[in-house]
Amino acid sequence: MDPFSRHIDYLRISVTDRCNERCLYCMPVNYPGWTQRNDHLTADEIVSIVACAADHGFRKFRLTGGEPLVRHDIVEIARRIWDLPGVQALGISTNGIRLADLALPLKQAGARSINISLDTLDPAAYQKLTGGRLQAALDGIAAAAAANFEIVKLNCVLLRGINDEQIIPLVEFGAARGMPVRFIELMPLAPGGPINDNHFFSIAEAMARLAAHDQLDPASEQAVGHGPARYFRLRHSGALVGFIGSITCADFCATCNKLRLTADGKLRPCLGRHGEIDLLPALRSNTIAASGLPQAIHQAISNKPESHTFAGGFQVRRPMPAIGG
Repeated sequence: MDPFSRHIDYLRISVTDRCNERCLYCMPVNYPGWTQRNDHLTADEIVSIVACAADHGFRKFRLTGGEPLVRHDIVEIARRIWDLPGVQALGISTNGIRLADLALPLKQAGARSINISLDTLDPAAYQKLTGGRLQAALDGIAAAAAANFEIVKLNCVLLRGINDEQIIPLVEFGAARGMPVRFIELMPLAPGGPINDNHFFSIAEAMARLAAHDQLDPASEQAVGHGPARYFRLRHSGALVGFIGSITCADFCATCNKLRLTADGKLRPCLGRHGEIDLLPALRSNTIAASGLPQAIHQAISNKPESHTFAGGFQVRRPMPAIGG
């Protein structure tokens, strides 16, 4: 339990800050990434941290980035994590660009769920927003469907004037494939770029847009993953839609159950606050007692704040690729 009686059992693991796309709402201008610097955690170190977390009650794990599938050893990492005692759920968050080749190997390695970014179905808008090719992402989504993951979710960051007209087409696209679409409010994590507060589009506006198209019924009985999304079902089409209102929902953090592990070995109790605990000394120094890693995990849980500070003039020190999505 953290200081606010929340049961912390979910670890999101950034395996790299590198990415094969450059989404305007995520990647700051001219951000180079750490590329080959040795402060990226090795596969052995990631597995050691997960094993320790599982020994201390963590049961749900998700591999993120950057783009996790750019790591050459991502399938090995997934397999080794899934084989650990105590691991009950393993997911991947990806832009889908490499999924056409890796969906089945990841499923065979133990990944049970996959979240795929899909902000628009317009190829030109997709290229402008991400720097990538829409068809590659669509091929990845098709491969994920063919691999029969237990859950495939599509994530869309809401951007006024850029993709807000895509809300209904995206929901219909997901419904045709049995994939819930989740609409996510823009978070202030990529300062200095072309995406700013003027592009903010709330989940309330997205819900109103959908409600004008079809009746939205709460689907509170529908458990889809382990995160903060609130789900609704469109009455006539049957589409399942999730909303992640990190900025406008006053109680957004009330049930937060996660810690984040950055690609350079920091435990971060909250995405929207700056405190981190460095695990590298406990991993790489022979002088550190064996209890160093468990102590760091307990400290991170004890340091978990009641809520983020995104709405209170949050100043970015590390962008999303460095923290982990």
